[in-house]
Amino acid sequence: TPVWLHMQVSPVRNELNEVVLFLSIFRDITIFKQPIEDDSRGWARFARLTRALATSRSVLHQLSTSGARGEAAGAKGLRTAEVVQLNTEVLPAYKQEAPKTPRNIILHYCAFKTTWDWLILILTFYTAIMVPYNVSFRTRQSNVAWLVVDSVVDAIFLVDIVLNFHTTYVGSAGEVISDPALIRTKYLKTWFLIDLLSCLPYDIINAFENADEYSSATNGFLTPACAQIPPHKGGEAQGISSLFSALKVVRLLRLGRVARKLDHYIEYGAAVLVLLVCVFGLVAHWLACIWFSIGDAEAAREYGWLHQLAHSVGQPYRYSGDGGGRWEGGPSRRTLYVSALYFTMSSLTSVGFGNIAPNTDAEKMFAVAMMMIG
Repeated sequence: TPVWLHMQVSPVRNELNEVVLFLSIFRDITIFKQPIEDDSRGWARFARLTRALATSRSVLHQLSTSGARGEAAGAKGLRTAEVVQLNTEVLPAYKQEAPKTPRNIILHYCAFKTTWDWLILILTFYTAIMVPYNVSFRTRQSNVAWLVVDSVVDAIFLVDIVLNFHTTYVGSAGEVISDPALIRTKYLKTWFLIDLLSCLPYDIINAFENADEYSSATNGFLTPACAQIPPHKGGEAQGISSLFSALKVVRLLRLGRVARKLDHYIEYGAAVLVLLVCVFGLVAHWLACIWFSIGDAEAAREYGWLHQLAHSVGQPYRYSGDGGGRWEGGPSRRTLYVSALYFTMSSLTSVGFGNIAPNTDAEKMFAVAMMMIG
């Protein structure tokens, strides 16, 4: 038995106004195509026709509308209008409906928050690199440009604290929490104290300290290894300053939180590879700073790695008895850092090449620890 169907095809669009689906609707119109059978009783034929018209009234309306449009467009337009009806006002858009949030609440997956997380991640790596370097090499924020840059970084982290009080999060059941009271309570119990400690202006505090006699200039670079401060000259103040600067390292705890958010936007394998490379570079940088600090602490022993490096590059240290006694001269700060990074990289990836070797007991123990880690 032949079956007659009326097909309606409508495009479904997403939030970018792109057609992603086609909705096809089929209606049975066989009863309108088959002739009415003869019946001896005229009332039976009339009743059957009335029931068919009542059940398919909507189909008749659509067919009549398509037929009216087809008369104006021609025979070919009639067939197209009967098959495809682009009535986009009736069909809803195929997209993820954004949850309604209260005023001044930001969705944690919006474009602005994603860009902001990238900025925080970059500044976190900047802090992870500069803070250990400044603490180990005892640099002062005497350069106004660097002081302004570090102050801007601290201000950005302070703004991040304010944004975290107005950013949604995912609850334990997978729902988006947008209640301001719950957001504030959650943030105060988790990351608020760490973020607050990480954004305090330690560099500005250090800039107000006047003790700067522990460093000297060589070839345009400060050489902290050649400037041992006597214990009675600013040692306590320097220790407090170094402690304040070291507290900024707590920003590294943000790496896991930001990486979890960014993992939704990049491939998992690529994210892991990039993070592993960055972590390896950071570990080598931190170990280089520690390696220099050990040599700096044992600068009085003239057989340490700093003195050996100074003799190999032709820039030996000179002991000066003026001002309580200190070491002067020596390689530049750039040479010291590059040499320390070279030693840690070679120790992590192999067993070293011997051109920079540990000599004191502390240096040897640290070298053994690096070999075990590598």
